[in-house]
Amino acid sequence: MGALDGKVAFITGAARGQGRSHAIRFAAEGADIIAIDVCAQVKTVDYPTATTDDLDETVRRVRATGRRILAAEADVRDYDALKQAVDAGLAEFGRLDIVVANAGISTTAPTLEMSDEMWTTMIDVNLTGQWRTLKAAVPHIIAGGRGGSVVIISSLAVQMANANLAHYSAAKSGLVGLMRVLAKELAPHNIRVNTVHPTTVATDMVLNDVTYRLFRPDLEAPTRADFEKAASAVNALPMTMTEPEDITEAVLYLVADSGRYVTGTQHIIDAGGRL
Repeated sequence: MGALDGKVAFITGAARGQGRSHAIRFAAEGADIIAIDVCAQVKTVDYPTATTDDLDETVRRVRATGRRILAAEADVRDYDALKQAVDAGLAEFGRLDIVVANAGISTTAPTLEMSDEMWTTMIDVNLTGQWRTLKAAVPHIIAGGRGGSVVIISSLAVQMANANLAHYSAAKSGLVGLMRVLAKELAPHNIRVNTVHPTTVATDMVLNDVTYRLFRPDLEAPTRADFEKAASAVNALPMTMTEPEDITEAVLYLVADSGRYVTGTQHIIDAGGRL
């Protein structure tokens, strides 16, 4: 028996990276999946964002576990699209137990020099988009009357300040306040709400020239090796980056019965970076 047998999970940003990892592992543990991703280039973002082919690969790999998946292209800035995807999943699977608000972007600029558009896009995706996700999905968990779990993916940027990431840190910090209030509001329904705060994760959002320059501003054209050297220096443990599957392990703990009494908490996965 799997840890999530018979349950249904809604995961945003599921086309690749952490979201894909969560979807595949949840399916392997017995859950059916409702998955969305924007599958289009997000303006102000310098690295390639997810594609339809990426989402199709997540669908293929979930189905390979023997579980069902309903996937849709939807932007977390579009409440109607989110609600349509969730409602379609409910019609298909008959219930909803888990929400993982994972979708997010990363851009960089000095705080006093970034454009209004860069700031607004970041807040709309990484903070308001998470709220819209929860607004579209959580009422279905309440209506089910069985309790459930919500995990919001935040960041180590809440605990550690980094230059050129004011908008990102502000959005990810706002998620903690959102989580704490929602945990209090949903506790009477036996719905748990927590945030997860990863350090650097080996995903497309990180493994690109923009991030390399953020970590190595002293170099004109830093390589991945240059980046990894700087990233390793942040960690107390002898490692460079976490893998998406490492974050999935923490999320699985929170959404399964193993985390049945855990709510209102920040789960930090930082390889000792704060020490």
